[in-house]
Amino acid sequence: MTLREELKSKRLYFDGSCGTYLQDRGLAAGDIPELLNLSSPELIVDMHRAYLQSGADIILTNTFGANALKFKDEKITVEEVVAAAVKNAKRAVELEGHGYVSLDIGPLGKILAPLGDLAFEEAYDCFKEIVIAGRDAGCDLITIETMSDTYEIKAAMLACKEHADLPLFVTGAFQEDGRMLTGSSIDAFAELVTSLGADAMGMNCSFGPVETLPLMKELAEVATIPLIANPNAGLPVVRGGETFYDIDDDTYADYMMEFAEMGVQIIGGCCGTFPSYIEKTVERTKNTPVTPPRGHLRTAASSYTHIVDIGAKPCMIGERLNPTGKKYLQQALKDHHTSAVLAIALEEEEDGAHILDVNVGVPGLNEEGVLPDLIRELQGVTSLPLQIDTTNVGAMEKAARIYNGRPLLNSVSGKREVMDAIFPIAQKYGALCVALLLDDEGIPKTVEKRMEIVDAILKEGARYGLSEEHFLFDPLAMTISSQKDGATVVLETLRRLKARGLRSTLGVSNISFGLPNRDAINGHFYAMCLAEGLSAGIVNPSSPAMQKAYRSSMALLEQDPDFNDFIEAFAEEESEIKAGDGEHDLSYAIEKGLSKEAKDLTARLLEEREPIEIINDYLVPSLDKVGREFEAKTLFLPQLLRAADAAAAAFTIIRKRMDEMGTAAENKGRIIVATVKGDIHDIGKNIVKALLENYGFDIIDLGKDVRPDTVAENVLEHDVKLVGLSALMTTTVPFMEATIRLIHEQSPDTKIMVGGAVLTKEYADEIKADRYCKDAMASVRYAEELFNQ
Repeated sequence: MTLREELKSKRLYFDGSCGTYLQDRGLAAGDIPELLNLSSPELIVDMHRAYLQSGADIILTNTFGANALKFKDEKITVEEVVAAAVKNAKRAVELEGHGYVSLDIGPLGKILAPLGDLAFEEAYDCFKEIVIAGRDAGCDLITIETMSDTYEIKAAMLACKEHADLPLFVTGAFQEDGRMLTGSSIDAFAELVTSLGADAMGMNCSFGPVETLPLMKELAEVATIPLIANPNAGLPVVRGGETFYDIDDDTYADYMMEFAEMGVQIIGGCCGTFPSYIEKTVERTKNTPVTPPRGHLRTAASSYTHIVDIGAKPCMIGERLNPTGKKYLQQALKDHHTSAVLAIALEEEEDGAHILDVNVGVPGLNEEGVLPDLIRELQGVTSLPLQIDTTNVGAMEKAARIYNGRPLLNSVSGKREVMDAIFPIAQKYGALCVALLLDDEGIPKTVEKRMEIVDAILKEGARYGLSEEHFLFDPLAMTISSQKDGATVVLETLRRLKARGLRSTLGVSNISFGLPNRDAINGHFYAMCLAEGLSAGIVNPSSPAMQKAYRSSMALLEQDPDFNDFIEAFAEEESEIKAGDGEHDLSYAIEKGLSKEAKDLTARLLEEREPIEIINDYLVPSLDKVGREFEAKTLFLPQLLRAADAAAAAFTIIRKRMDEMGTAAENKGRIIVATVKGDIHDIGKNIVKALLENYGFDIIDLGKDVRPDTVAENVLEHDVKLVGLSALMTTTVPFMEATIRLIHEQSPDTKIMVGGAVLTKEYADEIKADRYCKDAMASVRYAEELFNQ
């Protein structure tokens, strides 16, 4: 029986923590555990055997951090380490007579662009190298684990899917609020991972079973594939200078019984879990029946933060990012005036669009270059899902590849050559498709013929594994000025689509071409379409007529039962009228992350205002507002960092003016930041650095894998009063404690703030840190509190 066959009916067990086991066997803090595959293979084989003997079905290779970024200063190659790791795991399976060997792929430790400096393609290449090495060495499956960014997950999954035909498991590391570091909801994670073809998904690390259980319950409600739960053995504590976890093996097994009863099919452990944890978990749960996933397939598009379930409630797809007939937008795209395009997207979002249609079809424009770049830029400022709208197949594939989430492709049709071109893209990237009801004979005049095309598209789509949930059918509104029954044909087609449980979309404004007072016709037609079951209208959300049609229809159709949306939209209608010049001020540009616009507006303001006034009246209040929204979970890390970038862009102009005037910019204080010895993950440290700099602090960045004495020497040399230390891995936290101890000995007045995925407030207190900062904004708040004293 293959692993995929076992997944249909059997509960499977992962092993426990590699790092915890090896530390218990003498691995020194800061040492690279992956190198033990070559230097001490017998130790690694014994570890795998111990977990197999405890009842584990799947053992993870000792390759969590085996990647080119980590090994760039080593004489050893990724291929050598991975090959040795798989060999050791296979040897253990051979000796024990059972078990599957999973190639273990962990995060690369960097933020992907546009938020960080690691390009998506570079991340993909790193994962590709690992996958090929593991495949060639003979692993049975691949597990992508401890991921906190859906974009990195996508890069890793594509590398796996394109270079290894093996079962693929994916687990994410979530925060207590149910989101990943970069803002992804549990829903969005599930939609991305499932649509890209994972065989199982779940959660690992971050917390113990107590904190993980409610998050897994949320995931179980939407899951359509088997679930995985590999929590830590509780929360870390320090006793006698050593790290322990606060849940013993008996208690852990009791909690894991709750996961099994909830329907989690694959169970194991992460940090702090020894073989005894797995053994007792197997004993407690092995007789608990396996239940099928409770979720159902959805017609859902997603961004990196959330999904839009198009079947749950009619939604609006913003049409304004389409240059057809819009000379100003055509020119902006030709001139690469991205800020103007981003501003339109933000206006559509503010006006209530749920999805944004993105089209760059301008004659002479290189769509294959411009469309993917614009998708990246848009995802930096808006969290809305995007609809990739192009007839250029190459541009569509490139855009779908780099899109962070599950995109909507506009469009396919009943034409054979179009289906042959688009369906493979939809299949590969898990995308939804807008399906135009036309074929090689053109646009049918009758409802019956249009429904025949629906059947033809569904039949052909099934050959690519695309179910009816992958499609939104567009009946094609023909202008009533030339086709008198254009509206009635569309309305009847919508009615029949709804009767069959199929989803629909429509370019609503097409109905009124060539007629006066188009808004009146568009608005009334939109309301009629919604009443007949239109799932997603492609409309101008900034049009009052369309807004009124949508909000009123939702109230009348019981989609807004308490009229909250209707009242919010129209109670203060007059105050929502936009300024006539259509321009935004510097505060808006910073808050929305429009860097070029922020620079231009700052230069304009400097013609009439002093630099310090601009800092105090625009930069600081804007960053504070964004920070508060981030803390309130109404805004997420990508928007926070984009706002910081926009503020930095504004400040470069201000600093230049100050230099010309012979005045210095305010320096609130000097801070050292570093990732501790042995840890090459600098995501958290870089985020903290970016925000602190934009709040006016002078940052000395010592980088990653920094020795305690190096940090202490810099504290004394620069007379620094605050140090920020980061660690992601439990194996490197002892170096954080050693660094704190050394700084306190040599510079007693220096304060130390700490953060990282493995830390808690209690743990920070144990290692004598002065402040535990759960996120980047907490670091800013502490720095301001300290230096204001």
